[in-house]
Amino acid sequence: MGGGVRGDLKAVNRVVIQGLEARELECFRGETLLFQQLSFTVRSGEVVQIEGGNGCGKTTLLRILGGLGVADEGQVLWDGVPMPRSRPELYSQLAWVGHRDGIKDELTAIENLQAAQAMSEHAKDVDFSLVLESLGLVDRDTIPCRSLSAGQRRRVALARLAVTDAKIWILDEPLTALDVAGREQLQRMMVEHAQMGGMVIYTTHQHLPLAGCDCKSVVLG
Repeated sequence: MGGGVRGDLKAVNRVVIQGLEARELECFRGETLLFQQLSFTVRSGEVVQIEGGNGCGKTTLLRILGGLGVADEGQVLWDGVPMPRSRPELYSQLAWVGHRDGIKDELTAIENLQAAQAMSEHAKDVDFSLVLESLGLVDRDTIPCRSLSAGQRRRVALARLAVTDAKIWILDEPLTALDVAGREQLQRMMVEHAQMGGMVIYTTHQHLPLAGCDCKSVVLG
């Protein structure tokens, strides 16, 4: 079992990359090899999907790329600087949405966005109510998130992407619990982020057409 790169992603061993670079990554889960000699880059304006079946290491790879995990072999570099030395700079530019929504149940949607913005080094001057409205949360912005449906909670989690100027988004199964309208809005957000020079790395088991940006795939398994 290993990893493969599809599209025009290429291994780069010595050139300094502006963006995120995975260099010959190898990772085990117990005694099971998830992937090896996995190399690719993510540059400004690119959207990269991590593909593969259940248990192939997609979430593990995202955690390694985001500085939340460590590979058994290989390196992750941010703007040419290897982890862990580049971790503080990467964290300052990173927005993460994982399997769990990561929102506070006792806070309202607006309060969750205020908290996310307060923790970001690159906050946007935006109208929180308009952001939530764009994600279909009209009249749901001032009630505790514990009272929201699973899909509405997911929309609040994704709304955090719109209130910061984080350079790189890492999204693990972001379509979870979203209806068609929610998926379409997320697609627009991802394309707009890439068109403005951002980077997106994501996993999904569903087809996600993203017209208008540079899309690539990394295949595990």
